[in-house]
Formats: sequence, C-alpha cells, structure tokens
Amino acid sequence: MEPEIKFAHVNLIAFDWKKLAEFYIRVFGCEPVYPERNLTGDCIGKLTQIENVEIKGIHLQLPGYQNGPTLEIFSYNIFNLNEGKSINKPGFGHIAFLVDDVDKILEKLLLNGGKKYGEKIKTKIEGVGVLTVIYTTDPEENIIEIQHWSKMM
Repeated sequence: MEPEIKFAHVNLIAFDWKKLAEFYIRVFGCEPVYPERNLTGDCIGKLTQIENVEIKGIHLQLPGYQNGPTLEIFSYNIFNLNEGKSINKPGFGHIAFLVDDVDKILEKLLLNGGKKYGEKIKTKIEGVGVLTVIYTTDPEENIIEIQHWSKMM
C-alpha cells in the first residue's frame, strides 16, 4: 500500500512577516492559523543548518479551504541575500489566487500596498476556457497571479 501524500503548505520568507501576513489577510481573505511560530534552539539549527537561528511567523489558511493547505510566512533573524537557493532566502516564483472579479481584487491589492507587475490580459485557452489574468506584487515584491476562468463563448 502506498503512503498517503497530502499537500501541506507553501513557505514565504518575509523581511517583516507581520506586515506581509496582514497584506494577505486584507487582500485575499486568508485567515491566521494560531499559534504564531517562534522557533529557536539546537533542533531548528540542525534542521536549517543555520547557527543561532530564530524563525518567527504564522500560517495563513488559504481562501476556499479548511484545515489546509496554508501559506506559511516566516522571518529569519539571519537572511541569505546571496545568489542561489537556501532555506532562508526571501521569496518564491509566484502564488496564484482564483477570484470571481480580477478588477476588484486588483483594486484591493493596490490600496493595500501591492503593485501591478504586468498588464491584465484575457486569452482563450482551447479546451479549457477564457482566462483573465494579471501578475501583481505584494509589498515585498513577491509575485502574485490573480486569475479568473470563464467558459468559452
């Protein structure tokens, strides 16, 4: 019998986890999943391979789900700002939210410190539907895709 596998969370490293969590709560309706995290000690140091590491943050319940998956927003006391991959390097490729009204969410995002990254487009994907989509950023310039799918006309 195969072991059960379930998607758990996406981790976002933030310079200011509280400010960034509040952005995702206000704009996308994410809900905090308590307790807040305050991870320190030898065990976390061994896990991350970072001496004297302190990690603080919170999980946010993603809209449309209960009991996971979550967006995990953490801040480290030590950031890696160099090139290459590491556990404490800020950012990710992008996160996408499926919405009913791209323009309304875009307006909310802009009012809460986000920015447009590209232009809004509408395109037909044969066999799937019509996609209205725009790339934007949160206040720390992580890329967010806001998308809406409608049936082909």
